[in-house]
Amino acid sequence: MPFLGQDWRSPGQNWVKTADGWTRFLEERHSSYVSDINRCVAQRCCAGGGWRRCYSLPCVIHSYCKKEDYNKENLFNSMNYDVAAKKRKKDLLNNKTKIQYFHQEKWIYVHKGSTKERHGYCTLGEAFNRLDFSNAILDSRRFNYVVRLLELIAKSQLTSLSGIAQKNFMNILEKVVQKVLEDQQNIRLIRELLQTLYTSLCTLVQRVGKSVLVGNINMWVHRMETILHWQQQLNSIQITRPAFKGMTFTDLPLCLQLNIMQRLTDGRDLVSLGQVAPDLQVLSEDRLLWKKLCQYHFTDRQIRKRIILSEKGLLDWKKMYFKLIRCYPRKEQYGDTLQLCRHCHILSWKGTYHPCTANNPESCSTSLSPQDFINLFRF
Repeated sequence: MPFLGQDWRSPGQNWVKTADGWTRFLEERHSSYVSDINRCVAQRCCAGGGWRRCYSLPCVIHSYCKKEDYNKENLFNSMNYDVAAKKRKKDLLNNKTKIQYFHQEKWIYVHKGSTKERHGYCTLGEAFNRLDFSNAILDSRRFNYVVRLLELIAKSQLTSLSGIAQKNFMNILEKVVQKVLEDQQNIRLIRELLQTLYTSLCTLVQRVGKSVLVGNINMWVHRMETILHWQQQLNSIQITRPAFKGMTFTDLPLCLQLNIMQRLTDGRDLVSLGQVAPDLQVLSEDRLLWKKLCQYHFTDRQIRKRIILSEKGLLDWKKMYFKLIRCYPRKEQYGDTLQLCRHCHILSWKGTYHPCTANNPESCSTSLSPQDFINLFRF
């Protein structure tokens, strides 16, 4: 099949970077050369009813050749300076960049193969760049979802992220840490996330020679130092007592306190709440509370395989819960999730507009858990 592009035998063009942008150096040289020749040849004046020809053309050509050599030398020097400056700028951006890559559309079309209409496939890094995770962490309904997704990526998908996706990942993680430091909530959740990420990086950095991670090893070492700094900030955080003087949690009736404690889905939160006051310690040991927690996360068959009896011969639901979470995954529930449209195969946040041609787009949407989101990009 013949090549229909530009002839590869053409000599090419020289470009020079100026304050206004890149200009074609060959055109400027050629135009100045032609204009000088035309000016020289055209210097014929009418004398005595005839025309007098100018014979200074060799001088013009000689001066132009000197000018050409001078311009070539300046072009070579400017190219060297531009390459050095560009390299320094690139190294600075790799280490200290805070730029977030945004897209106007907050949705992405998920396709896993090439068709007549589309060529290629969607990757995890591309989806991570297109979806609005930066603003999702500011929404309390989406915060736990994004944190869980970051944890899954830190465990097994770091090698799948491109360079831009890595920067976005670290920028979003930094915003999560700053949010926790400001509002002093979800501290344990972010500690576990940072520890998981640091452990994964320690394993992968040792194998950088095998091209496991994308990027320079010095850049990853710098990121690991940043993670250690974030961990120190979270460990040194001091919870401040609210300044307002009003009704507190312990002022509520016991039935209301127990009802609120039943809304907690993590047993570690119940243990931490019981350490606040002696009265809450008694409520946190309630057997019915731990029984409902076990039945919420695990099936009856799983519970029957991990039965633990107390000294009085009763089921110790608290010990059973902590044994069950080491054997089986807990039930995940989020206020807001990513949704995949089965009609147009577009992935977006719930309530976000996407161009769907279905008559009822809401009926075609399927909620995705963080693990389902990761599995969606495994080929």
